[in-house]
Amino acid sequence: MKQMVLDIGLAPVPTLANFVAVGNEAALDHLQLWTRNPLRSPVPTFVWGEGGSGKTHLLRAAREALREHGSRVGWLDASTLYPTEFDDQWDAVLLDDCHLYTAEQQAAAFNWFVNAQSPAHGPARWVLAAADRPPADLQLREDLRTRLGWGHVFQVKALGEAERRAVLRRAADERGVFLGDEVMDFMLNRFSRDLSSLMLLLDQLDVYALRTQRAITIPLIKSMLENE
Repeated sequence: MKQMVLDIGLAPVPTLANFVAVGNEAALDHLQLWTRNPLRSPVPTFVWGEGGSGKTHLLRAAREALREHGSRVGWLDASTLYPTEFDDQWDAVLLDDCHLYTAEQQAAAFNWFVNAQSPAHGPARWVLAAADRPPADLQLREDLRTRLGWGHVFQVKALGEAERRAVLRRAADERGVFLGDEVMDFMLNRFSRDLSSLMLLLDQLDVYALRTQRAITIPLIKSMLENE
């Protein structure tokens, strides 16, 4: 049997609409407001939370929302090995996984932040950043760390066990799929527990169950992993 990791198919594009905001309504409302017009009064925003809490979902969703409104966006995360120079055409700057930045990435993030907030030409731009801890606890160069924390700061809290189960149950019901308690336990114990991964797994199970004309059971999940 293949290792039980979620490498099947492609995850749906994160959006603000498909973010489950239980306990994080204030952060979602804030991002929905600011992505409509990032130049309205661009005070920086910082979101932080533990792994699987949804902060990267929020940043990617904000990027999609900004693009849908015609905004151009600069994006930097820990996988960006060679950051580009700041672009005056950007309307917003998004900085993900700040806690993992190398010295070069920190230098680029600082440059982007300063140019976005105090541009030589045009209005100031919005900066949205994320990390796994609050700005005060970041092990970053001091000039970047202090700037990341002077605007709006939101903690993004991961869903609890009962909330994950409720969301999975509701999503399954919307698809006309029955998930027994044993199947639910198996999904939560054997796979990544962040919600976007669980939703992807449910989508794949739904497709596989329809194709094989079988109910979703633990044997079906194992069969899908062996054959997909």
